[in-house]
Amino acid sequence: MKFYVIGDADTVLGFSLADVDGKVVNTPEETSEALKNAFQNEDLGIIVITERVAQQIRHEVDQYIYKTTFPLIIEIPDREGPIQGRGSVRDMIRAAVGIQL
Repeated sequence: MKFYVIGDADTVLGFSLADVDGKVVNTPEETSEALKNAFQNEDLGIIVITERVAQQIRHEVDQYIYKTTFPLIIEIPDREGPIQGRGSVRDMIRAAVGIQL
């Protein structure tokens, strides 16, 4: 099971240092295409996408999250930090599992 990252150049570069492949995207069209291609790769277990990039195609990302079980999509903040108003990873875990960390 492999990881794959979709995001800005700095995020993809950082993950590449940990030997994680990825795709740098700049437009909603590039983001949509990268996500579509990632889902066609059967070796991928987790797709990491930055929050700002995911916002470009929010409806499409949500469809994948709610209609597919594998690979898992994880949204992370980019180098600019988390998007205002979005819950933290801790909040998401609490909502999904029901346990406060």
